[in-house]
Order: sequence, then C-alpha cells, then structure tokens
Amino acid sequence: MILLFVDSRLRRVLVCVATLLISLTFALAASAGDRKVNTASPPAALYHNYCSVCHGDNGDGQSRARGSFNPPPRDFTTPKSLDELTRPRMVAAVTAGVPGTAMVGYKSQLTDKQIAAVVDYVRDTFMRASSKADASRGRQIYAKSCSVCHGDRGNGSMWANANLAPPPRDFAAPAARTELTRERMLAAVAGGRPGTAMAGFATQLKADEIGAVVDYIRGAFMRVDAEAAISGTLAHGLPAATAPAKPVRADMKLPMPGGLVGDAAAGRKFYDANCATCHGVKGDGKGPRAYFINPKPRVLISAESRAIFNRPAIFAGVSAGRLGTEMPAWDKVLTPQQMADVSEYVFRTFTRPPDGAQLAQRRAP
Repeated sequence: MILLFVDSRLRRVLVCVATLLISLTFALAASAGDRKVNTASPPAALYHNYCSVCHGDNGDGQSRARGSFNPPPRDFTTPKSLDELTRPRMVAAVTAGVPGTAMVGYKSQLTDKQIAAVVDYVRDTFMRASSKADASRGRQIYAKSCSVCHGDRGNGSMWANANLAPPPRDFAAPAARTELTRERMLAAVAGGRPGTAMAGFATQLKADEIGAVVDYIRGAFMRVDAEAAISGTLAHGLPAATAPAKPVRADMKLPMPGGLVGDAAAGRKFYDANCATCHGVKGDGKGPRAYFINPKPRVLISAESRAIFNRPAIFAGVSAGRLGTEMPAWDKVLTPQQMADVSEYVFRTFTRPPDGAQLAQRRAP
C-alpha cells in the first residue's frame, strides 16, 4: 500500500512537471515571437513563429510536439479538416484556444488582423483542394480505386511500398510535381504503366471520372491547381505535353514570367530575412535551421541547381513551394513583384553569378 501511495504521488509530481515544462515552452515560443514578429510580418512568418512548433512546417501535425499532446495537434492537410474547419471556427480557435487540447488563444499576442491572416494562410496553403475538380467525386474514386496502393495521403500505402517493385508513385514528393503533367497522368490512369503494378482503368472509369480523380490527386497531394496543368518543366520553357520525365538543362536567357523585372537589391533583403535561415547566406544549404530539416534545403550553388534553375524556374519554386519539404508557397503572402525580386537575387547571386561575383557579394558588409 505504501508503494502504491508513493507511486501515485510520484505520478502526480511528474504530471505537474510535464505540464510546467509545456507551459514554459509555449511562453518561450510566445516571447520569441514577440521579439521577432511585428505588425508587418507576412502570414507565413506568423505561422512559422506561432503555429509550426505544434502543427509542423507543412501543416500536417508532424512536429516534435506531436507525441507529447493528447489529442495531437490538428493535421490541416486531411479531407476531414477541410470538411470540418470553417474559417470562423478557425479564427475563434486561434483567438481563444480550444478547450481540452494544447491549443492556446493568441488574442493577447496577435491582432485581429494577424489572426485572420494566419488563418487564411493555413487555409490557402495546407487546406487547398483542386480549383476545378469535383473534389468529393474525385476523392471517392481515389479511395475506392487508388488508395490501396498509393495510400490515403498519396505517398504510398505501407504494404505497397514494401511489396511492389517499383513502389507506387509518391504524389506528395517534389519529383511528382516536376515530372507529372496532367496529360501524362490521364494516360497512366487510362492505360496503366508498363513494368509497374499500375493497371489501366479505361474499362472501369469514364473519361470524366478519370479526369476527376487525376485533378483530385493534383490538388490534394501535389498542390497543383487543375486549371494550370503545371508540370514543373513549364518553368524551363517546354510544353507540358512533351516535357521529359527527367529535368533538362534550362534556357538561362528566359525572362521572368508575366513581363516582370526583378530588383536584386530588394530581393537580397527579403532573402536574408526569410530564406537564408534554410538555404544559407551563401546559397549552400547550410542555414541555421538546415540541420534538423529533412529533406535538406536546396543547395542553390550546386551544379544541378545551376543547370535547371533559370528565372522562371526559381519564380515557380518561390511562388508554389515544394510539398513534402520545408519550402513554403510564397504566392499567398508576397506580390508577384516581390517574388520576382527575390528570384532575381537568387538567380544572379547563386545559380548564375558572374565568375567570382557570388563570394565577393556575400562577403560585403
């Protein structure tokens, strides 16, 4: 009986200590946020400083804090979140917190405008569905015909990854966005893929059903709007229908898209404040946050980067981000001109610098 009593008291002490540590963690995070975030901070910075510690940099709840909370942090990328979380509900949660969870209110730290901005950032970045697809219809077809191999989240089911050679395509990987045009996906669903376990569904699905499930995959997992039919190789100036599966050397003479002209000096200020923490001030992928990021940040000065990243490709990466990595989509928080500015700086300084210009520029005070 005495041992049981001691164990009970010890457990209560441990619970109190754990609660105190979690409270201190939130207090320190809030304090750090107060020092770094001002009223002009973009929503992506607000999310990074206040939300990503629990919800993860990709909004999927896969953070270091996940194992410490019950219930775990919300995964914004799931269909359930898309169905359940209205904008007013999310604004209320960020403002006042959610009872019975670790979600605290931020009304004393953020203004109403900042709360609305970070909620819209979460909804636009992590909860986006295809802009044209009938999401519910495409989702139903995917669940019935595709998820058994490709998994509920598009990154391959456990059994399929372990037993199929080659394993199913991981739609959440950055390579999928680069390689898979909409046309190629339509052909694969209709006719299958020789040398793989991917069977054709032309005899089971109608053309509009194949289009719906392809658009659902592109919107839900690849984060590509159906109307854009982006392949990633479009940034290299190649038509989507004829784009090769592997990256080719880009035309470095291509201008910025939309007639934009970037200001490298303005872009450097943004890069140093927001990008260097991952990519490094020298573009070598050795920023202060890089040590715990997986996959590692892009090395902008590598031979591969210098072969494929022209102005349009850099602009596309800055704008849309890369699902499955820490690279956010900046098109929700920056103007096209601001994205052109930082893209121009990256192009001139790292991927296409004159001989010796990169190091000289980065060593300047």
